[in-house]
Amino acid sequence: MVEFSYKKETYDIIGVAMEVHNELGPGFLEAVYQEAFEIELKRQEVPYIREKILNIYYKNEKLTKEYKADFFCFNKIIVELKALNSLNGDHEAQLLNYITATKTKIGLLINFGSNSLEYKRMIK
Repeated sequence: MVEFSYKKETYDIIGVAMEVHNELGPGFLEAVYQEAFEIELKRQEVPYIREKILNIYYKNEKLTKEYKADFFCFNKIIVELKALNSLNGDHEAQLLNYITATKTKIGLLINFGSNSLEYKRMIK
């Protein structure tokens, strides 16, 4: 099952996000959290690619339109960062669409904008 096979990896990524949120708290722009998140990924030796281009498929045919993931960690997990008051169903649907269209198995939606770090693990 995907959920268990990526448990350690998602735990590591969420730990990075918690460290960033504990240090910065809410209130910054998303770009600030992206930069801090990248620094912390390096410090904790989590493998990643920032703004990785992912191909989108329709009926197994590659489209010319591509998706740029905020982060692609462990070469298998899409990480989408937000800096909003709260997450809503639209944000979750967006990540689920990215997972489905790119044929990736798992994604994390992380929001730094609220008083407590919010995250959702989505599995396809």
